[in-house]
Amino acid sequence: MIESNYLNNQFLIAMPNLDDPHFSHTVTYLCQHNEEGALGIVINRPTGMKLGEIFQQLGIKSEQEAINNIPVFAGGPVQQERGFVIHSPCEQHWDSSISPADNITLTSSRDVLEAIAAGKGPKQFLVALGYAGWSKGQLEQEIIANSWLNTPCGEAVIFNTPVEKRWNAAASQLGIDINRLTTGAGHG
Repeated sequence: MIESNYLNNQFLIAMPNLDDPHFSHTVTYLCQHNEEGALGIVINRPTGMKLGEIFQQLGIKSEQEAINNIPVFAGGPVQQERGFVIHSPCEQHWDSSISPADNITLTSSRDVLEAIAAGKGPKQFLVALGYAGWSKGQLEQEIIANSWLNTPCGEAVIFNTPVEKRWNAAASQLGIDINRLTTGAGHG
């Protein structure tokens, strides 16, 4: 597979018929996709937990009520005890980051959380616990099986769109109303 066939910096949009409880009606930001598999973070599944609770568990001090009340997302079913931060780039370098695109960074180290708590972190961010992972060839097979649509990432969907509208907003980037899609067409 040539590099251009990989879906880095893309959204995976769950098809309406995908009934897996971890992925039904989700939008997943694909951070890494290569011949070995794929890693993504679900961006529209709040856990009910707030960022202040994460800070408290990690012993990080934060006096900023607005930041403490930011929702934490369920990033996927793998390693749900591990935290990930999707964020806008900034001049600071973090201990463990990858940059799927020029405008988005994924960091999994504590230092970014400490900076966020101090009000010195990235301007835009989403904190998630866990990730979605696919083994070699698995994601490609799921796309062929009509489980997912994909479209280039729109950072406004991650950072500026209300959570409950992200699934529809990501699909609308393709010019479709995902609620009108059917799965049986063309199959006989």
